[in-house]
Amino acid sequence: MSQPRPPLSLEQVLGFHKTLSNWGRFGPKDQLGTINLITPEKRLAAAKGVRSGRTVSCARPLPTQPSVENPNPVQHHMIGTCTEGWGGDYFAIAPHGFATSHIDALCHIFHEGKLYNGYPIERVTAHGALDLGIHELKDGVVSRGVLLDVPAARGVPFLEAGEPIFPDDLERCEARASLRVEPGDVLLVRTGRWALREARGPWDPRQSAAGLDASCLPWLHERGVAVLGCDGVSDVVPSRIEGQNLPIHTVAIVAMGLHLIDNLDLEALAAACSEEKRSEFLLTLAPLVLFRGTASPVNPIALF
Repeated sequence: MSQPRPPLSLEQVLGFHKTLSNWGRFGPKDQLGTINLITPEKRLAAAKGVRSGRTVSCARPLPTQPSVENPNPVQHHMIGTCTEGWGGDYFAIAPHGFATSHIDALCHIFHEGKLYNGYPIERVTAHGALDLGIHELKDGVVSRGVLLDVPAARGVPFLEAGEPIFPDDLERCEARASLRVEPGDVLLVRTGRWALREARGPWDPRQSAAGLDASCLPWLHERGVAVLGCDGVSDVVPSRIEGQNLPIHTVAIVAMGLHLIDNLDLEALAAACSEEKRSEFLLTLAPLVLFRGTASPVNPIALF
């Protein structure tokens, strides 16, 4: 367990909406937020880092069974079987929540009547999001991926549910991995959620989940993280901020324009990093081209 630290105040967190804002930084009509930090040069440099050719998925299987973690399971129906003479499926997915591996679009979170870059929340309609929809990522996201393995840096197999991660934890992970998170990186943070679940069984992550403390927000902004992913939902739950349930989500998405990837499975990736003796890799994200959608299921692929 990390040492107890006083939480930030609600006023400090609300202040981040101004001090960490990227509104207008990439133009008044910007739809991509910090993904703009992934330049062609960044992609080429990441591709040149490929050595072994090993690939690793960072996604969970689509969760079709209801559970305490998954009150809205993916609906999978067979519409073609041996009876019909062909194989066919029908899927219905509510991607947000604590179960499905998904990437949030920048239209997902509201704050004081606004979306990222100052778009009014009325742009999210019954017909979908008229701005900042997940289809804006149709060309994919390819960059250097970095895994910061917080339990490994603390010398434990997993963090306890509800345990916060602080900026010095992230820097300790960097030192352990002999790297530094740089502008345009896709940052993946392991809490060991699935190792904890394997050891002790499922629990309700809506009540308690390890994740980043709100004090990490300036660090993410300073480092120029392009996309943030986690095996939880990035936010520590409870948030430790009275009156703000998910401050990482709210500030990162609305103020910074930082896409978040929730509910990844980083166990195989952590093992691969250990075996490859490196915590950086080429990472590829290919969200579904769901026009005006607020999220997409996603299967990030790490290439070493």
